[in-house]
Amino acid sequence: MSRRVALITDTTMHLGPDLARELAVRGHDLVIGEPAAGLTTELEGLGSAVEVVDGVANLSDPTSIQTLTKRALDRFGRLDAACVRTGTILSGSVFDASVQDIHDQVKDNLESVLHTIQAVIPPMIGAGAGQVVIVTSAAGNKPALAAPIYSATRAAANMLIRSTALSIADTGVTLNAVGTNFLDYPNFRAATGADDPDIRAAIEKQVPMGRLGSPAEVAHFCASLLDGNSRFQTGQFFSLAGGWDN
Repeated sequence: MSRRVALITDTTMHLGPDLARELAVRGHDLVIGEPAAGLTTELEGLGSAVEVVDGVANLSDPTSIQTLTKRALDRFGRLDAACVRTGTILSGSVFDASVQDIHDQVKDNLESVLHTIQAVIPPMIGAGAGQVVIVTSAAGNKPALAAPIYSATRAAANMLIRSTALSIADTGVTLNAVGTNFLDYPNFRAATGADDPDIRAAIEKQVPMGRLGSPAEVAHFCASLLDGNSRFQTGQFFSLAGGWDN
């Protein structure tokens, strides 16, 4: 029996490296974008065949996800699962925003989701099965006072994902959104100043669980949606933000 094949767009940071490790342990061959140093060798040591694709970080360019998908099909002849982390954040008052700001956020946070759906799902429909997780943001599930345009475009992305999932629900392909916030990884700490213990403590007070989450926690959750063993949920938005958006 052929091994399952999973595509992960960003394995530099966030959940990507941990998710790649988890899916390797669960018996997947992998197509990975922009891997962190040493990750490819580590994954091969876990038994995975690994196809590395560089230069595909900009998912607002449709050729990025198209290239990743094509490389999966060219090398392995199949694509069973895909995890795609999309988007950029824009903070600031809506009263200071320009129309160009809105266009840029739509391009990064909504068009990237459209490109993903159009690239990865058709071959899965053709195969009669597949699992897709698109990582958006918990800010799409709760108004973000400091980033209203970002929040709005994330909400639009979540609804596009959920609506599309229902339209293909009878094909054997599942599509779900996962929204994160307050994850303990370098970019979040740099953006928020959370490397300072006092600032970190203040940030953690915003989270009902009283702590930051780890990328590994998100990776384990997403792996359960992607490994082919859990196929009875689709069109859902799952928040992994410690209860912040309740």
